[in-house]
Amino acid sequence: MAARSIASLSISFGLVSIPVKVFSATESKSAVGFNLLHKGCGSRLRQQYICLKEGVVVDRADMVKGYEFEKDRYVTFTPEELDALEEAAQQTIDIVAFMPVGAIDPIYFDKAYYLGPDKRGAKPYNLLAEAMRDSGTCALAKWSWKGKQYMVQIRVGDDGLILQQLLYADEVRSMADLHVERVDIQPAELSLAQQLIAQNSVEGYDATAYVDDEKQRILEQIDQKIAGKKITVAAEAPPTSGGEVIDLMEALRKSIGANKRTPAAGKGGEKPARSEKTVEKIDKAAAPRKTAKRAAAIPAPAAAPKRAARK
Repeated sequence: MAARSIASLSISFGLVSIPVKVFSATESKSAVGFNLLHKGCGSRLRQQYICLKEGVVVDRADMVKGYEFEKDRYVTFTPEELDALEEAAQQTIDIVAFMPVGAIDPIYFDKAYYLGPDKRGAKPYNLLAEAMRDSGTCALAKWSWKGKQYMVQIRVGDDGLILQQLLYADEVRSMADLHVERVDIQPAELSLAQQLIAQNSVEGYDATAYVDDEKQRILEQIDQKIAGKKITVAAEAPPTSGGEVIDLMEALRKSIGANKRTPAAGKGGEKPARSEKTVEKIDKAAAPRKTAKRAAAIPAPAAAPKRAARK
């Protein structure tokens, strides 16, 4: 089925105007849904809107949209007025700056759209894409859409331009509020952790290599229910105590030994995993520090009393 555009806009690039069409880049694949049914007869239930003041069911034909400007005080709008509010927005994407592609933290990324050239827009569209690709830059722009102005990133994808809606600063919570504890990491621990990372490294993210295993499991259980079989509940694993003390070095060594993956290839070929001898060297490097700590914890023996000098 051919892709359908959701809007026709133009990118403002200096004095150049690039007509484009906007297409949804993603679609929601929601979790397995369950409908509410009447327990007595098994029929679907219908949602209704109840007037809080009169307690009666209100039909859609009797509904209007309103804006609360004070507590329990509203100003209402007709469908034509709502359309006028949206149509007042400019149908342009105004580029305000260019920056390196990786300059924007992905935590600010929201919904993504594809941009395709509209009529007579192929030349300037490809010119902008090629210029950003060669310079390693992306564009920061403003876009008014459905009653809200968005800051957006325009970047070059494999097949064209991608528009990425961005969140504003007040829409992203600060991680500083978590007060993450900082602790000292020993060089031996860091070296083992880096080895484990190297053994599990890949060149990039292949979205087709992963599926929703949890959704598949639920669908298989539903098929069993349809076939008249009883759904069995898997036993839950006992919760892990948050204060459990583990030997970090031993856990890292076991993780490396249990890892069966082939190391990711770099520019010069495969990255060889460290041998067991290397791990032993790392352990020996950490041993003097542990011995020193244990020695410091053992109190020194009391000095023997001096013998009295013979007269």
